[in-house]
Amino acid sequence: MMNYSEGPPDTPAVHAAGLTVVRGPRTVLRGLDFTVPRGQITGLLGPSGCGKSTLMRSVVGTQAKVTGTLDVLGRPAGHPTLRTRIGYVTQAPSVYDDLTVRQNLDYFAAILTPGRAAAERRHSDVTRVIEDVDLTSRADALAGNLSGGQRSRVSLAVALLGAPELLVLDEPTVGLDPVLRRDLWTLFHDIAAQRGATLLISSHVMDEAERCHRLLLMREGEILADDTPDALRTRTGSETVEDAFLHLVDEAVAAGRKKETTR
Repeated sequence: MMNYSEGPPDTPAVHAAGLTVVRGPRTVLRGLDFTVPRGQITGLLGPSGCGKSTLMRSVVGTQAKVTGTLDVLGRPAGHPTLRTRIGYVTQAPSVYDDLTVRQNLDYFAAILTPGRAAAERRHSDVTRVIEDVDLTSRADALAGNLSGGQRSRVSLAVALLGAPELLVLDEPTVGLDPVLRRDLWTLFHDIAAQRGATLLISSHVMDEAERCHRLLLMREGEILADDTPDALRTRTGSETVEDAFLHLVDEAVAAGRKKETTR
C-alpha cells in the first residue's frame, strides 16, 4: 500500500521515497527516492525503456501497482483533488481527429470547467493556450489534417488549460524541428518563471538537459543522480551533462561488476 502525508505549500511539488513499480516478473522502478522542487523545470532523462514513462504515470496517478511513498502537491498521487491541478501530456497525442484544434480545446475546457457561467472564461483560456503553442493560424483546421508535431502541440495546449500547478510532459519535443523545440523550451521557462508552475519533462535527448533547472538521471529503473546540471558537471569533471551521464553509467556498471565478484 502507498503511504502519503500532506504538507504545507513550501513542500516539494513531488516527493518520493521507496517508489517501486512491479509489472509481471519485472521491477520497473526500484525503490526511488527523489524530490521535484516547485516553480522549476526538472528534467527526467535517460535511455528509452529505463522507466521514465512509468515514473510519470505514477506521478499523475494512472500507474497500477505502485508502492512506497509518493506525494504530489501535498496529496497522495492520484488524489481526486489533483485532477485540475496537474496537466499531463503523453508521448502519443491525445486529440480527436474529426474535431478542429479549437473544438478539441473547447471540449476539454468544458470538462475541466463545466457550466454555462464559465463559458467566457473557457473561451479566453482556449484562445490563450492556442497562442501559447503557436497554432493560431491552424485553430480551425481538423486535427486529423495536422502534422505530427502540430498534433503534439494540440496535446500540450490541452495540458495548459486551466493554468495547472504541475505539468508532466512525456517527451514533448520528440519529432519537432529545432526552431519549434527552441520556442517550446522558451514557453516552458516562461510558464515556470511567470506563472510559478512546476514542470517535470522527460527526454532521451541529452542536450535538452542543459535547459533544465534540475535533473533526474535514470538508468534501468534507478536514479543515478538528482542534482543541477552545473553540480553534475562539476561532480564528474565533465564538460556536458551527456558526458556526466555516461560517467555515472560507467560508475554504476563498474560497481555492479564489483558486487557480482564479491558474492
